[in-house]
Amino acid sequence: MAVLETIHGLLNLAVENGASDIHIKSNKPAFLRLSGRLESVEMDPVPPEDIREFIEQSVPEQFFGKWTNDRQVDYSYRVENIGRFRVNGFLQRGLPSIVMRHVSDHPPTFDELNIDGGILSKLCKEKNGIVILCGATGSGKSSTLAAMVNYINMNFDKHIVTLEDPIEYTYTDIKSIINQREVGIDCPSFADGMRAVLRQDPDVILVGEMRDKSTFETALQAAETGHLVFGTLHASSAQQAIQRLFEFFPEERKVALQRQIAASLLATITQKLLPALEGGGRYPVSEAFVLDTLARKVIMEGEFTKIEAVIEASEDNGSKTFNQDLYRLVKAGKVTKDHAMSHSPNPSQLEMNLKGIFLSSGGIVR
Repeated sequence: MAVLETIHGLLNLAVENGASDIHIKSNKPAFLRLSGRLESVEMDPVPPEDIREFIEQSVPEQFFGKWTNDRQVDYSYRVENIGRFRVNGFLQRGLPSIVMRHVSDHPPTFDELNIDGGILSKLCKEKNGIVILCGATGSGKSSTLAAMVNYINMNFDKHIVTLEDPIEYTYTDIKSIINQREVGIDCPSFADGMRAVLRQDPDVILVGEMRDKSTFETALQAAETGHLVFGTLHASSAQQAIQRLFEFFPEERKVALQRQIAASLLATITQKLLPALEGGGRYPVSEAFVLDTLARKVIMEGEFTKIEAVIEASEDNGSKTFNQDLYRLVKAGKVTKDHAMSHSPNPSQLEMNLKGIFLSSGGIVR
């Protein structure tokens, strides 16, 4: 019980201070991630036996074998009157560690995430196709997807099925019916869950991660048969995301796959989080690649290096580059120029934009 009291005290401290993550490493004090920075908690070092005991007490029975055999495990953990957390337990140098992420019981809105919901809400209204949220771990992909599901739930009568590992946000049915399935508890794997979901009469399918050929292949099939599919992918740009999709498949399928992806993909949204200029917290900055006729032609012809230029020239359809979004945030006084420059894929171009110089295919426009 003393172990639970210690951990629960840390979780309560994290929630009260708005921390996104809690890091507990053997023989070290805990750390909280506050506005993107790690801050040490004033406390005694946590013994490894306490961390191991907590994992073994809190891990669901279905995952206990995974912890003992694989020496790492993901699961959800709820504490009454404190909140829900996504837990990752693992060994490092033979000693146990935990990273816990606070997940709100209430899915966010676009406004609460400081996101311009214009293009996202438009994508939520589509009848079929694939939307992929991209970014590194901790870039806010899950929160943005949750806001999209929340938007549909509040506005449309749809059947939404989610496949998650583990479940993060939980939803209350409003206008939609939402069935949330946790990999390892409600279905064996993402691939198995995706195969089954097509027999569950869904309108919208959320896949926590596009992690293998089978999962993405079924997502394509779902999009082609009239379903709207949301998923995530670890990629730092639209170009990298598109190229990564092809890595799932053998070379001989490339031409056919180019046609399939060009026809089914609606958009990739790649996201990063920057420290806010005032008041703590972080602002999302995103690249949006919304497919239109030109974008589909580029994918069909395999000319992926042209994707960034297509995005830059397609603001009218909701597309935007990272630099365009960073420029907006700096000019609005939301983030510092230094932070924007450090997160820009092309700092020299952003520097010129901030000076009022914009390069386009037609030359220099002031």
